[in-house]
Amino acid sequence: MKTTNLLGQDQGRMLSIDFFRGFTMFMLIGEFSGFFGVLVHPSMNGTIISFIGHQLDHAEWIGLHFWDLIQPFFMFIVGVAMPFSMTRRWNRGDSWNTTLRHAAIRSILLLFLGWALYCIGPGKINFRFTNVLAQLSVTYFIAFLLMRKAVKWQILASFLLILISDLLYRFWGVAGFDQPFTPDQNFGSWFDLTFFGQPGGGHWVAFNAIPTTAHTIWGVIAGMMLMNDWNPRKKIQTMLIAGIIGVVIGYSMNSFIPIIKHICTSSFVIVSGGWCLIALAISYWLIDVRNYRKFTLFFAIVGMNPLFIYLFAHTRGNQWIEAIAKPFINVIFGPFGELINQAALTATVWAGLWGICYFLYQRKVFIKL
Repeated sequence: MKTTNLLGQDQGRMLSIDFFRGFTMFMLIGEFSGFFGVLVHPSMNGTIISFIGHQLDHAEWIGLHFWDLIQPFFMFIVGVAMPFSMTRRWNRGDSWNTTLRHAAIRSILLLFLGWALYCIGPGKINFRFTNVLAQLSVTYFIAFLLMRKAVKWQILASFLLILISDLLYRFWGVAGFDQPFTPDQNFGSWFDLTFFGQPGGGHWVAFNAIPTTAHTIWGVIAGMMLMNDWNPRKKIQTMLIAGIIGVVIGYSMNSFIPIIKHICTSSFVIVSGGWCLIALAISYWLIDVRNYRKFTLFFAIVGMNPLFIYLFAHTRGNQWIEAIAKPFINVIFGPFGELINQAALTATVWAGLWGICYFLYQRKVFIKL
C-alpha cells in the first residue's frame, strides 16, 4: 500500500470513470451509514420512499434490485480503469513481468484485506471469501492475464467462466447440494463448506468470484474501447447496444435460470453486465461528451480513495462518526420524533464519511495499492 500526494489528473482523463467509481463508492458508504434502513421504516409503507428503500437492499433471493448492481458496478469499473493504468506503465517502460508482479501482489493484498475484515469482529481467524475485496482479488488478476489477448478471446473466456459456473450448479450431484437454485443447497454452498469449513453467511458464496470475473473482463474491454480512436458516437452506440442486448437476454433467461445475485447465476451476470455497459455509456455521454460536469467532483472525491473509505467504514469508522454526532443530533432533532432523528443521524454519518474523503482530496492524499 502506498500514499501519494499526486492528484493524478492529466489532460484527456476520462472523468466519467472517476464519476462512475465515485458514485459506486458513495452508495457503498451510504449503506454503512445506515441511512437506507430509515427509508423502509414501517411508517413509509406504500410510499415512493419505501420503494426506493427496498431498491437499496438486495433482493431476498430471486429477482433484481438496484442494490444488486452495486458490486457488479464496482467490479466493472475496476476493469475499465485497468487499460488506462497498465498502458501508462507499459509506455513508461515497465515490462510485462513487472506489471504481472504488480498485479499479483495487488491481488494478494486485496485477498488479505478482504479476509481480514471477517476477523475483526469475532477477534479470531475466520476465513471467508464473499466481500467485494476478496472477490475482486480473483476477478482483477484473471482479467489482467487476459487483457493483452484479442477482444474475441476475452469475450470467449468471460462466457466460458459463466458457462462452467452454470454447469457446475446445474449438474453437481452431491446429495444435499444438488439443488442449483435453492439457498444453501447448491454447488456454491458445498464449495464453501468443503474449502472454508463454513457457509458464506446470508446465502452468499465464495464461488461468485468466478462468474463475476466476466464483469471485470467486460470492463477491460470497455476501457480499451474508450481509449481507442473511435468517435464518441460509435463508442456510445457500441456500449448501449451491447448493454441492451445483455439486459434483454438476461431477463429473458430468468424463466429457466433465475436471476439470483447471492449465487451469481448466469442470468444475473449477463443482465447486470448489461446495466454496467448502459450506465457507463450514459456517464461517458453526459460527462466526457456533453461536458456536463457540475456533479462529477462530488462523487469523484469518494472514488479517489475507494480502498481507504471502504476499509474505514468497514472497520467501524461509521460508528465513530455516529458516536461523535449523536449527542448533537439528539438535541437538535430529538423533539421531532424518532424517525426524523434517526434520518438526521444516519445522513450525518454519510456526510461525515464523504467529508473524510474530501479532507484527503483537499490535501492531495490518495491511498492506493
